[in-house]
Amino acid sequence: MGSYAQGETTPALLEETIGANLERTVAAYADREALVECSSGRRWTWAELDREVDRLARGLVGAGIAKGDRVGIWGPNSAEWTLVQLATAKVGAILVNVNPSYRTHEFSYVANQSGMRLLVAATSFRTSDYRGMVEQTAGDTTALERVVHLDEEASWGGLLADGEGVGDDDLRTRSASLEPTDPINIQYTSGTTGFPKGATLSHRNILNNGYLVGEVCRYTAEDRVCIPVPFYHCFGMVMGNLACTSHGATMVIPAPGFDPALTLKATAEERCTSLYGVPTMFIAEWALPDLASYDLSSVRTGIMAGSPCPEEMMKKLIDAGIDEMTICYGMTETSPVSTQTHTDDSLERKVGTVGRVTPHLEVKVVDPVTGDTVPRGEAGEFCTRGYSVMVGYWEDPEKTAEAVDPDGWMHTGDLGVMDDDGYVRITGRIKDMVIRGGENIYPREIEEFLYTHPDIEDVQVVGVPDAKYGEELCAWLRMRAGTTPLDAEAVREFASGRLAHYKIPRYVMVVEEFPMTVTGKVRKVEMREVSAQELGLG
Repeated sequence: MGSYAQGETTPALLEETIGANLERTVAAYADREALVECSSGRRWTWAELDREVDRLARGLVGAGIAKGDRVGIWGPNSAEWTLVQLATAKVGAILVNVNPSYRTHEFSYVANQSGMRLLVAATSFRTSDYRGMVEQTAGDTTALERVVHLDEEASWGGLLADGEGVGDDDLRTRSASLEPTDPINIQYTSGTTGFPKGATLSHRNILNNGYLVGEVCRYTAEDRVCIPVPFYHCFGMVMGNLACTSHGATMVIPAPGFDPALTLKATAEERCTSLYGVPTMFIAEWALPDLASYDLSSVRTGIMAGSPCPEEMMKKLIDAGIDEMTICYGMTETSPVSTQTHTDDSLERKVGTVGRVTPHLEVKVVDPVTGDTVPRGEAGEFCTRGYSVMVGYWEDPEKTAEAVDPDGWMHTGDLGVMDDDGYVRITGRIKDMVIRGGENIYPREIEEFLYTHPDIEDVQVVGVPDAKYGEELCAWLRMRAGTTPLDAEAVREFASGRLAHYKIPRYVMVVEEFPMTVTGKVRKVEMREVSAQELGLG
């Protein structure tokens, strides 16, 4: 039997826009709680949330934002982030998610590449001075006409005031003009060739993915979902927010950024029934010295994704009564989830696989060279097809054609194995992507950046094992003649403020030459082994 599987055809796909789906939820559950922001104590029922979303949507229309215009959002998790997500969907503006860790170099690139007209940003968070970075790049971001700071009353209030002359009929007319297949979101994924690519997703893509993932978790309006994962990723805004909006479940934002204690505090106090995270988050939560003081008895399900789940961690969750935890696998380009374990799957399947194909999708494992489907039990490239495959990379038909073949299959670049029951294991990556704490990093982007250092002649970046993050970056440098070799501190100093912190190599090795194949290709496999050995990383 070949490594091909087709998802179930029930429940039916939602053939509507995010705004229309939200209206149905509001009508059904008007007085139930929709959103809780723990840091501020603010709460909204569905009716209240809908009023806020409409007010912001009118503000966007009043500010001159047309259907298809790009609106950026840059900042940590907040209630305003969710409002912007839903309001842009209602008016047909394309939301551009800007990674909160980005620095000037990356921000000006995505602002220009997307043609962003309006940016909604926090003023600052942790080590990020968003206002300062926006001012620094003002001369470079040519399309950007206006910046609204979501945590500044005058700035945010000004955007809302723009909608005072916009009537409900105007908003209804705009919403009615939208199609489920319209692009609604651009998410930048680190590019293998230097710069990130803007995966463009439609209402149909992300609304259905959120809805169907929620169906596997068996969500109803009784559920309360704790979302400590970032909204700028599909994990937060699709599997989190849209899974909730499509089921009438409550969205609980435990904190602006991940904090293990605040996550469990929110889960306990808000009686959450579902908890999300990448494995490192769950590990940090269960390592808290006062873990026993949090009453987690309300939690029955959740989603772990981003990297493989350690068996010991899953056992701890089951011991805590969270026996319906699910594992998801996907990528931004597929909205994101392609496979998911079921709530009643065995421990072995929850830790050894990423589940089975989800409804209305097809998956297959192919020989990366010939493209032929391989027999069950054999490794090959994991591919997926169906409603979830992106519209394409924003204004990059060439890169889109490289990723999505003429038959509509998205080639993930991941190596997978499908067993006789259709469960999939992801065993590696065809290219050299590094996954650090759930963040996908493509070495090429960091290499391109480090090439700009005047003393570096050549650079190669590889992933090395790390107990906390799964992988860390190690940069191999060849220095220009007559220059002083750089160490990790010097590289960090050069990249600080220009690259997101998680992309800055932790280790640096200065070498005379790189290991090469006979055909002149750099042997990254060998470099990884040597790095791990020399750095004593096992």
